[in-house]
Amino acid sequence: MRPTRAALFVAVTALTPALLLAAPAFAAAPTAAPPTATATASTNSDTPVDEMTEAELRAAIADILATNTGRAVVREAGKALEGTAEDMRAFLETGFQKARFEDDQVAIARILYTATENGDKAVIKGCNTALDTGTPEAARTFLETGYRLAQAEDDAFYIARMLADPDLSDALRTAAGKALDDGSPEALRYFRLTGQYEVAGQGLS
Repeated sequence: MRPTRAALFVAVTALTPALLLAAPAFAAAPTAAPPTATATASTNSDTPVDEMTEAELRAAIADILATNTGRAVVREAGKALEGTAEDMRAFLETGFQKARFEDDQVAIARILYTATENGDKAVIKGCNTALDTGTPEAARTFLETGYRLAQAEDDAFYIARMLADPDLSDALRTAAGKALDDGSPEALRYFRLTGQYEVAGQGLS
């Protein structure tokens, strides 16, 4: 059953503040394209899942675990590996996508929690849209591309607001301007999270 918005927030707010603050600047996103509703887990074998031997099934699940460390995926993969060959096939055909969707929703709820704390309106809107849409495709698309772009929009707004401060130091004004001129999500995020403090620290030394 798909977790409700309230259940997701209960899970997220139960985490320690340190864990939330340690979240990466951008959500870790696998390179695979968003799954379709009928997609099955990709494997390194050309053998169809329903024709795989038990050894091949175990190897395919091991491949998934090598790049998917979300709690739901790890939990369901573990159950499949402890079960029968049919349990492993079921995991590869449908279970993996369901478990990854659960993990993706939790990841989005964590991002939403932090964005709400920081007042990042574009990220908040993107998270809510993905959660309200309620599909694996929407969740995966947001984590792989939407979050990065929304965070860049919020970071650019944050930096622009800094530049509107008449009391901003020349060094910070120059560094902020360079970040905006660069315009990449990475440059904007770096300045907001790290660069501005490095420049301010240099001014105090």
